[in-house]
Amino acid sequence: MEWTLVAALAGLALVDSTSVGTLLIPLWMMLEPKLRVRQFFVYLATVAGFYFVVGLVLITGAGSLRGLLDGNDVVAWVQLVAGVALVLLSFYFEPKRVRRRRARRGGTDPTTRWQARLSTAEASPRAMAGLGVTAAGIEVLSMVPYLAAIGLLTAADVGAPGRVALLTGYVVVMVLPALLLLGVRTALGSRIERPLQLVSAWMSRHLDGALGWVLAIIGVLLAQDAVSRLHLFG
Repeated sequence: MEWTLVAALAGLALVDSTSVGTLLIPLWMMLEPKLRVRQFFVYLATVAGFYFVVGLVLITGAGSLRGLLDGNDVVAWVQLVAGVALVLLSFYFEPKRVRRRRARRGGTDPTTRWQARLSTAEASPRAMAGLGVTAAGIEVLSMVPYLAAIGLLTAADVGAPGRVALLTGYVVVMVLPALLLLGVRTALGSRIERPLQLVSAWMSRHLDGALGWVLAIIGVLLAQDAVSRLHLFG
């Protein structure tokens, strides 16, 4: 097994570990006056399990999809159009525009909505598992690092057991920062509260622009791959 592949997957998993579902919601849970450790582990295990199952499904179906894409110009053109459309759509989610639309509608910001969901779900482990499925389900459809990792795993010259092992390692690394922060929070108590608040506030401020960047990056990657397969520039 190539260590370059392992290093690339670890890097992508660490990027994935900074999302709303894998870090921001756990941070909010750690900032609660009473830390509910059981709910914390139920939530994080649900997120990791969801990513793992989705990864297995994607890897299993990737062979058939690759066969469809290879040498199919019609599919490549559709992919190119979709890529360009996603890049254009990303401008719709520019943070200032999002905030202006929200102000006109009188809607709540994403941070408030997620915190409300968390407040409701903390009543029971089952509700926390439901929140984990919701958070992972929303994010996995647009997580560029995760999709890139699945692509690397699919193309890797390793057998099925190796892919399962690498995928397991990916989801473990993905939730590792939240687990480490939980350990620090448990050990230091209120002394770590201020740094956690600063990280939480910074992530909350940048939620509005996250979707736009994700759409733009996915669009560019799709368009670039389609251009390459169509040999549009030689």
